Amino acid sequence: MKFFFLSSHAHYALDQSSTRVSGGAELQVALLSKELAALGHEVVVAGGDTGQQDGRIHEGVLTRNAGRFHTGGWLDTLQALPKVIGLLSEYRPDHVAVLGWTAWLYILVILRPVFGYKLIFICGLDTEIDGSLGQSHGWKGKLFERGVNKSDFRFAMSEYQRELFGKINLSCGLYRNLVLPRAQQPGAEKEIDLLWVGRCQKIKRPHLFLDLVEQLPELCCEMICPKEDAVLWDKVAARAATLVNLTFHERVPYHEIQEHYDRAWFLVSTSEAEGFPNVMIQAAQGGAGILSLALDPDGLIGTFNAGFCANGDFDLLVEKTRSLFGNLNEAAQMGRGAAEMLREWLDNGKNTEAFLEALK
Repeated sequence: MKFFFLSSHAHYALDQSSTRVSGGAELQVALLSKELAALGHEVVVAGGDTGQQDGRIHEGVLTRNAGRFHTGGWLDTLQALPKVIGLLSEYRPDHVAVLGWTAWLYILVILRPVFGYKLIFICGLDTEIDGSLGQSHGWKGKLFERGVNKSDFRFAMSEYQRELFGKINLSCGLYRNLVLPRAQQPGAEKEIDLLWVGRCQKIKRPHLFLDLVEQLPELCCEMICPKEDAVLWDKVAARAATLVNLTFHERVPYHEIQEHYDRAWFLVSTSEAEGFPNVMIQAAQGGAGILSLALDPDGLIGTFNAGFCANGDFDLLVEKTRSLFGNLNEAAQMGRGAAEMLREWLDNGKNTEAFLEALK
């Protein structure tokens, strides 16, 4: 089959020499693309124009420059539209896929009769299918929701997302997140007590991690926070600079970041909404437990004793975190629980087959 992924920055994750980073959705597109190419499928990833070289091939996946469709601006969208149409005309894919919310999903619905492809929507965040995007993102959110309804295939990446699709009377397939293969086996000492990783967005609530760091000055903490919301990032970075027990990074390349998880006792999640977060997967790869303020995706923390979820109670999170560092045997056991989740739930080959099976 011929697959065409429209993804803002998946080319960063495909290119091991890239020093630029983006988010978990783009990483998942890159991983799925490579798995499909390895099975003999023809795969094109059309990325946003960030000055990258056009037409490079990474592990069998062809990357093309589709213009500045990713910015959300009217002029950029209009200028990118002929490029996207030109690529669809050139490659004539059987399937066009989008992971995560974008008004381009509805544009691809409109273009579908011209090129005859099947349109695939893969859910990233739970909030994409809980009915809130049309309210929170205006007309763009409403167009996106129409695109979800009119897609030929829809995929959940967690059981909870499958339930959400059911609540809006939409069918879907299910495959779980793919895992970025390790370059080498872990061997690092646990030198980071608390690690926070995420794009600087309001939904991820980075200031709450800084609150936690302030409450626990005896712990060694690290924060990796690529700039997305520039105003928020400036405030976060300025505040982080005042905390002597915190090391702050704006970015770490995809293919270097696993070492940070390997050196961490715990990953901290302060997000108010996610899908099945890649950061939790990479934490599990590094044998790090998960401390979550509010989220326990598909009950993984409770099922595998992989950490602790405070169910929104910040004071409880502080108290539990402090107690864990008084009992490192319990902390180590939680890291082993997270690794068990990885073994039982996340197999790239099986999940790629589940994706393909649902397209039949």
